[in-house]
Amino acid sequence: MRRLWISLTYVVITLLLVVPLYKIFTGAWAQGLDGFIAAIARPQSLHALKMTATIVITVTAINTFFGVMFSLYLVRATWLSKTMKRISNSIVDLPFAVSPVIGGLMIVLLLGPNTIMGTFFNNIGVQIVYALPGMILATLFVTFPIMIREVMPVLQEIGDQQEQAASTLGAYSWYTFWKVTWPNIRYGVIYGVVLTVARSLGEFGAVLVVSGNIINKTQTATTLVYQDVENFNVVAANAIALVLAVFSIMLLLLMEWSKKK
Repeated sequence: MRRLWISLTYVVITLLLVVPLYKIFTGAWAQGLDGFIAAIARPQSLHALKMTATIVITVTAINTFFGVMFSLYLVRATWLSKTMKRISNSIVDLPFAVSPVIGGLMIVLLLGPNTIMGTFFNNIGVQIVYALPGMILATLFVTFPIMIREVMPVLQEIGDQQEQAASTLGAYSWYTFWKVTWPNIRYGVIYGVVLTVARSLGEFGAVLVVSGNIINKTQTATTLVYQDVENFNVVAANAIALVLAVFSIMLLLLMEWSKKK
C-alpha cells in the first residue's frame, strides 16, 4: 500500500507540474528560436516584463522593511496589549482569507477615479487606479503577510535574552538589531523575500482589476499571458510563461538553500 500511494503521488505531481511545464516549453519553441525571440522582443512583452520587474522590486523592498518592523512590534513590543496583538495578527492574515480579486476591487472602490480620495489624488496629478501605484498597492495587499509570517516564528524561537543583554551593556536599539537580532533572522528574511518575489511575480487577480490591462501602459507579464491566450496567440503566451517559469525555478533553488540555513 505504501508503494501504491507513493506511486500515485508521483503520478499526480507529474500531471500537475511536469506535464504543464513540458507543454509550456514545447509551446514556446513551436516556431523555433526566431518565434521565441519575436514573442519576447515584442514592445508589449518588453513593457510587461519591465512593469513586472518594477512591481516586484518595489513591493519586495517595502514588504521587507515594514514586514520585519511589524514582526518586531508583534513579538517584542511590551506597550502592545495582548488584545491589540491578537487583533493585529488577525489583520495580518486578512489577505490570506480574502480573494485577490476582492482586494483589487476594494482598492478601486477606495481610490478609483470616481471616489473622493481618487479625485483628490487626480487633482494633484497622481493617478492611483489604472496606473502603476494602484498595481503596487494591490500586490502589497496580497503579499504583506508573507514576510511577517516567516520572521515572527524565528523571533519567538530565539527569544529576547541576547537583546536584553546587549541593551544592559549599553547598546543602542539599532546597534542591537544589526549585531544581535539580524544575524538570527537573516535567513528567515531571505526566505520571506524569495516567497514575496515569487508571489509578486505571479500575481494576477488583484493586478488585473486595478490595472485595466492597458497595452504598453498597465500590463504585467501575467496579464499579457492572459491577453495572448484570449487572442489565440499561444506561442507568445507560452514564451512569456516560460520566462516566468525559469525565474520561478531559480527562486525555488534559492528558497531551498535558505531553508537549509
